[in-house]
Amino acid sequence: MSSVAFKPLPLLPHFKPLLLQNPNHRRRRIIVTSSMKAITVTTSGDLSLREVGDPLAIGDGDVLIKVAAIRLSIAARYRRTEIMIPKESSPYPGLECSGTVIDAGRSVDRWRIGDQVCALLNGGGYAEKVAVPASQVLPIPQGVSLIEAASFPEVACTVWSTVFMMSQLSTGQTFLIHGGSSGIGTFAIQIAKYLGVKVFVTAGNKEKLAACKNLGADVCINYKTEDFVERVKEETGDKGVDVVLDHIGGPYLQRNLDSLAMDGRLFIIGCMEGMVADVNLSCLLSKRLTVQAARLRHRSPESKAVIVGEVEKYVWPAIAAGRVKPVVYKYLPLSEAAEAHRLMASSANIGKILLLP
Repeated sequence: MSSVAFKPLPLLPHFKPLLLQNPNHRRRRIIVTSSMKAITVTTSGDLSLREVGDPLAIGDGDVLIKVAAIRLSIAARYRRTEIMIPKESSPYPGLECSGTVIDAGRSVDRWRIGDQVCALLNGGGYAEKVAVPASQVLPIPQGVSLIEAASFPEVACTVWSTVFMMSQLSTGQTFLIHGGSSGIGTFAIQIAKYLGVKVFVTAGNKEKLAACKNLGADVCINYKTEDFVERVKEETGDKGVDVVLDHIGGPYLQRNLDSLAMDGRLFIIGCMEGMVADVNLSCLLSKRLTVQAARLRHRSPESKAVIVGEVEKYVWPAIAAGRVKPVVYKYLPLSEAAEAHRLMASSANIGKILLLP
């Protein structure tokens, strides 16, 4: 366990709705990017690498990044099917990248041309260049290469905001992660162990379970051959776990609630296997359970800036200490984005898939 003291983070101040927009995001100048290549989504949902003539709008508070690597994410599936995509988002997929700053808005103080960075994007990462608010840019973590750094921004911000900022998971508590061998899962295992949490994971085969174990997971459950609810109860003396992080959705909802301890918290970040479920509400009342759900992409720029700042403060030291490492399954050229999506859909990967422009 880290020797750094960890205290639960306050929630409400970070997520109060803001009535005034940041004026830095109103004034924009146009940077024309000749011969820029980007992945476009066809009307049928296919991915195609094309020359795009669209200019990039750079606001006073934005930076322009020449992309070095992009992490493939589950959210890209929603981009392809146009499900719940914010109107202001880029026409190109991609929610995190690493690269080099090649331009900056007039009000940007921290970043300079030539800086190597990684960033949480509002879309547009599947391209050779991308514009992003400076408040969503992070330095390359110490000890991590420029390419590997693309594997951190979105997963770190997703896990930190949902599990630690909102669900208040803290040292000495217990945590169940579904899909422990995924990009989100491999990161969540490591940061939770760094902070002194007992980690339970589910995965679908021995190889994935072994990988989770090697990353520090305490209890590894094969969801295809075991009932994870019964295993959780067995391992916790019938108490259940304090927090569950789930991306399965409907089919797991009741089982997740049954796996929680008194005052337990369930956080849903996806519904890959279904949006609808029948639930017996009695356990919510009797165990004082909390159910929350969110997608990072739909947060306001102000909320994202707060999350990015906390990730740099609390997570980047764990990476610098070698306690949280990049877990990359495969590197593919941007031109093979469609193949990368097929690989992700097969669920064969352990860790993250990165695209290289």
